[in-house]
Amino acid sequence: MSDELATKVAIVTGASSGIGEATGRALARAGAKVVLTARRGERLDALAADIHTAGGEALALPADIANRDAVRTVVDTTVDTYGRVDILVNNAGIMPLSPMSKCQVDEWDRMIDVNIKGLLYGVAAVLPAMLAQGTGHIVNVSSVAGRRPFPGGTVYAATKFAVRCISAGLRLELSPTDKIRVTDIAPGVVETELQDSIADTEVRERFQTNWADKTPLTPDDVARAVLYVVTQADRVNVNEILVRPTDQPT
Repeated sequence: MSDELATKVAIVTGASSGIGEATGRALARAGAKVVLTARRGERLDALAADIHTAGGEALALPADIANRDAVRTVVDTTVDTYGRVDILVNNAGIMPLSPMSKCQVDEWDRMIDVNIKGLLYGVAAVLPAMLAQGTGHIVNVSSVAGRRPFPGGTVYAATKFAVRCISAGLRLELSPTDKIRVTDIAPGVVETELQDSIADTEVRERFQTNWADKTPLTPDDVARAVLYVVTQADRVNVNEILVRPTDQPT
């Protein structure tokens, strides 16, 4: 444990696995009080217990970020418990890839609900507290896909383009005047459960074949990027980090 973030309170969405879990652990090791949220409460409880055992402080609050009221409750509970919220890591996301020609409209809707609206619900929920404090840091986890679409990933890429746009707009509106920093972290391929949301067999097999002889990023790689940006001096606003596996060409 360290004390880099000893006075900070952080909320991490999608914290039950992958990047969110790794980020929760990293922030707790740096001394932050960490609020963990995701749909799978039992996993959050296990992670919070691990953090406590290691000497950190964590609070597990299960919620579906596509539910506006649930997100608001998570933030309200955080402020009621700790008196503030300094960092929001908008990490939760899904990636049910499929060709546009298959018209998987339900999957498109769910990606928009989670990847865009869920992120916006988090922003809307934390902003009143951050504005009142006169400080805060919003970290949005987007994707390399937010810079270029790919076959089978058109709607997913569109949601990540949106995250990139929202991040840039938030910084323009909030950083110079209200001292709320905003960072867009865009990972390439990461070894997480995100691939499990690919229901289209053909796309999933193609993805797995493409990466059969390559090494993806680990969740810890991305968590270290998050930790880097939130531990900078207040005068430093790291706006973007693009991090690809060495084996990923584009």
